[in-house]
Amino acid sequence: MTTKRSNARTGELLVEAGMITSEQLEQALKEQQGHKGEPLCAVLARLGVVSEAKSLPLLARQWGLPYVSLKKQAVDPSLLKLIPARLATRYQILPIAKQGETLLIAMADPLDTKALDELQMLVHSPVKPAVVSLQELTEAIRQHYGVGAETVEAMVATVEPGSATEELSEVVADLDKIGGTASTIKFVNQLLLEAVRDRATDIHLEPYEQQLMIRYRIDGILYDIPVPLDLKRFHPGIVSRIKVMANLNVAEHRLPQDGRAKVKVGGRDLDLRISILPSSFGEAVMIRLLSTNIFLGLEQLGLLNDHQAILESLVTKPHGIVFVSGPTGSGKTTTLYACLSRINDRKRKIITIEDPVEYLMQGITQMQVHPKIDFTFATALRSILRHDPDVIMLGEVRDFETAETAIRTALTGHLVFSTLHTNDAAGCMTRLLDMGIEPYLAASSLECAIAQRLVRLICPECHGSGCQGCRQTGYWGRTAIFEFLLLDEDIRSLILQRTSAGQITKLARSKGMRTLREDGMEKVKQGLTTVAEVMRVTQMESA
Repeated sequence: MTTKRSNARTGELLVEAGMITSEQLEQALKEQQGHKGEPLCAVLARLGVVSEAKSLPLLARQWGLPYVSLKKQAVDPSLLKLIPARLATRYQILPIAKQGETLLIAMADPLDTKALDELQMLVHSPVKPAVVSLQELTEAIRQHYGVGAETVEAMVATVEPGSATEELSEVVADLDKIGGTASTIKFVNQLLLEAVRDRATDIHLEPYEQQLMIRYRIDGILYDIPVPLDLKRFHPGIVSRIKVMANLNVAEHRLPQDGRAKVKVGGRDLDLRISILPSSFGEAVMIRLLSTNIFLGLEQLGLLNDHQAILESLVTKPHGIVFVSGPTGSGKTTTLYACLSRINDRKRKIITIEDPVEYLMQGITQMQVHPKIDFTFATALRSILRHDPDVIMLGEVRDFETAETAIRTALTGHLVFSTLHTNDAAGCMTRLLDMGIEPYLAASSLECAIAQRLVRLICPECHGSGCQGCRQTGYWGRTAIFEFLLLDEDIRSLILQRTSAGQITKLARSKGMRTLREDGMEKVKQGLTTVAEVMRVTQMESA
């Protein structure tokens, strides 16, 4: 039965069962034309008409076939050897069980007689299709065969033993348009596509003696990604491909290298930050994926109402310094860009000094420091004062020179935003004093210190119980928790006395400041996250 005829029959069955209307079927069939190979039930689910969990069991009964949930179905690893990855990917199939002499095959389209005939000839035994969800099947194929398995399989078949190199060409403009022969280029593109689809922020390629391991960082947590065992053979070629993308020295294997590349995925422009490190078993690679044109407004940061009001007030101040503190990856830069976005109008001159420039903003002058040529935060800050800025954003205050220049800039009538690596808001004051800043300068220039962390949100689909969409973790996406320390005369007095961060925090809490953990617990009460998640990200904070 052809795919077109099977789709029509599938649609008729669903209409007859009252699950969809004729108009919805017509809409789904038109939509399907632009997504070759996507089963009709998957299209209907994507359009929000009827879920696969409702439509597929009905169709399975009508066809006299078993319906299988791959979340609950164990797969015998020995069966995977019967069907090569290229066929599993082409036909969207997965061998799941042996019933006597018959092989039970999970299929996205169980009415595809061409695929069934080819499979039967391949395995030399009867095959029986099982009805499964396309989403579950796609994830199961990746889980059992590995990312890019069909590409690696083809590479193994075409590359001479002991060789893993190939000619390198230019990066494709749009990674959605993967095509051509199997190659390391195609594998790297697939790796990036899968990372974006999984919402990963970082990709780690880690070579070991017997294998090449890959991990994605998703919602702040690293997860192992299944890859074919033969991938280790192509490690040098994969690293070379990534180096070419980032304009790095392909011949250099002994020294660390850093670079960047731009790619396009699904209409989104991505900026890749690439770092190469030599290790005992080859070069390790870290790729950070940054969207170049996605910004959050203040309303989207996860601020509670009182914090929202404070930040709205801070961004309109004529002068002073606002510090955002927290460890790497806690969302500090996102918060700073949200602040700049709120006040970005033609009435203000805004200049940023960053290392590197992470997001491009229209209407703002953005600069990147280059320490190798002595263009540092401090030297850049002194230079931009001649450009008459109203607002300045410093990517980070790292040393005395930068801190002192930023403070004197704020005291001369500029609003300055920057970041510090401290555990809590009060730590910003003591960090400045430790750098050598005079207490009176810190006390007179600082308007507010904000500490923040990112906590994972409870998955809206499974409400925390774990599902395929959230990788069985119960979490999907992240939001921020905050600690706002506003300076008043009492707090400034403690700074002048070089009082400890603990004493400053104690006074601020008596005036109504919520700590990071307390702010997190408010979000627990709202049903956004869990106690365990809040405790995980605030474990450095005293209770």
